[in-house]
Amino acid sequence: MLLGREFQDLDPDTEDASETDIANKQDDEDYLEVKEQMYQEKLTSLKRQLQQLQEGTLQEYQKRMKKLDQQYKERIRNAELFLQLETEQVERNYIKEKKAAVKEFEDKKIELKENLIAELEEKKKMIENERLTMELTGDSMEVKPIMTRKLRRRPNDPVPIPDKRRKPAPAQLNYLLTDEQIMEDLRTLNKLKSPKRPASPSSPEHLPSTPAESPAQRYEARIEDGKLYYDKRWYHKSQAIYLESKENTKIGCVISSVGTNEIWVRKTSDSTKMRIYLGQLHRGVFIIRRRSAA
Repeated sequence: MLLGREFQDLDPDTEDASETDIANKQDDEDYLEVKEQMYQEKLTSLKRQLQQLQEGTLQEYQKRMKKLDQQYKERIRNAELFLQLETEQVERNYIKEKKAAVKEFEDKKIELKENLIAELEEKKKMIENERLTMELTGDSMEVKPIMTRKLRRRPNDPVPIPDKRRKPAPAQLNYLLTDEQIMEDLRTLNKLKSPKRPASPSSPEHLPSTPAESPAQRYEARIEDGKLYYDKRWYHKSQAIYLESKENTKIGCVISSVGTNEIWVRKTSDSTKMRIYLGQLHRGVFIIRRRSAA
């Protein structure tokens, strides 16, 4: 009896729990339905945007495309400006290099011409010096006249007029040695060439002798890599120098070229060129001093 009463007392609570479960299930179903509806709406919106994107009418797509198009045009304009500037720079450099090449060619051509002229002049002077030396030592360089056969003149033939030709003027020589050195060299050559030949009153043996010079100071001079090393200093092409000789003459010069055994200098006073050999620098025939290019 007691158990049956207790079961009767619990029946109202069981009914309330069942009603609560039913209400919760209804809420869950409503939530799922709302969620499904939101999903469908979002899916529909995405499909519509995809369709607009494919058709090219999507607003966000058009906005970004417009921005990309502006960036593209700006980069194209900058590239064209850069190309124009680079082209102008290359043309200017080409014109500049062409002018420099033409100028260098003309300078080299003038320098080559001057060097050839100077070498020919130097050879001419050497030949004239040899001719003068042979004349002073008694050797004749004159060409002997060709023996011609003279016919007997007939009585009615006119008297032949003698051929009077004007003698050529003697060539003027510019010596690189002093008169004393020239006479000493001539006396030495005369002794070596004809030791047993009696000396004539007009030979260099009877010329007044000069006192022997004291031994000259020796200078260090050599040429390396197109530069002259002289008296513990280096000299190069186009360098301004002073050229001193034993007569205490001081000439302003510019080194025009450096050879293998000699150098060429150009006088600043009259632009004439001189060849100076290393042997002359060793013996102190010529002394080089530095000077300012101004």
